[in-house]
Amino acid sequence: MTDPVVPQEAPEIPDKLYFRIGEVAGLLGVEPYVLRYWETEFPSLAPKKSGTGHRLYRRKDVELLLRIKHLLYEKRYTIEGARQTLQNEAKGSKSKMPERQQRDLFAPDPLALVRGELSSILKILK
Repeated sequence: MTDPVVPQEAPEIPDKLYFRIGEVAGLLGVEPYVLRYWETEFPSLAPKKSGTGHRLYRRKDVELLLRIKHLLYEKRYTIEGARQTLQNEAKGSKSKMPERQQRDLFAPDPLALVRGELSSILKILK
């Protein structure tokens, strides 16, 4: 008789820009080689590398890794099943984008508007 997999609560991710592989492995409770293997199996997972070749994971990478771990360990998906699920979720989230956000994608550059307003203020102050 096998023990049922007890769903684990997602760990709190520290507020940092980058995480090293050891930190991420500790957060997820897996060995670093598992993370390196998942990088080869999930194309959307691509941590940056430092000048010395160390992997630097961003918060979104850590969140994706938590999702992958959930699919593989708790939902018992195969690697292929987890990959397809993530691809379908990504496709679904793009197509379900609210109309306002879709319009905003083609809106004029807000930085140009801000620069114009700031230069107007600068002219007034001179």
